Amino acid sequence: MGPKLTETMKGKLKLGTKILKEGGWENVFKQIFGQNEGEEQLLKASQCYLSTTTGPIAGILFISTLKVAFCSDMPIAVHAPCGKLLKVIKLVKQSENMEKPSQKYIEVVTEDDHEFWFMGFLRFEKAFTNLQKVVSKVCNEGD
Repeated sequence: MGPKLTETMKGKLKLGTKILKEGGWENVFKQIFGQNEGEEQLLKASQCYLSTTTGPIAGILFISTLKVAFCSDMPIAVHAPCGKLLKVIKLVKQSENMEKPSQKYIEVVTEDDHEFWFMGFLRFEKAFTNLQKVVSKVCNEGD
């Protein structure tokens, strides 16, 4: 676990440096993902981990009024069956490790049934609440 822990810490330090260099969460979000001025507001930016088959990837989960996006120094490839770049979230739910209830996870499921598992939030409840707000807003606008 030593080398993985070292790599994780290096990633977190790089991320922190980037945030300081760019002038804060909002500027990093705008630079990487764009922002619809006047229509979109960044609700929460949370350092967390994305669970993958090769192990957790440290990054930032951005939750805005219009989108959910994950940023990491490691490239992550997610392929949609129809080649679309946009994925619409249909479900957000929380779960916990039965043996260690303090380990909580957020599962995000897209309309094309991709599952994304996020963990290691400092403020888990706040991140989960903001994700629920975005999903309910999108679902209500679609009706």
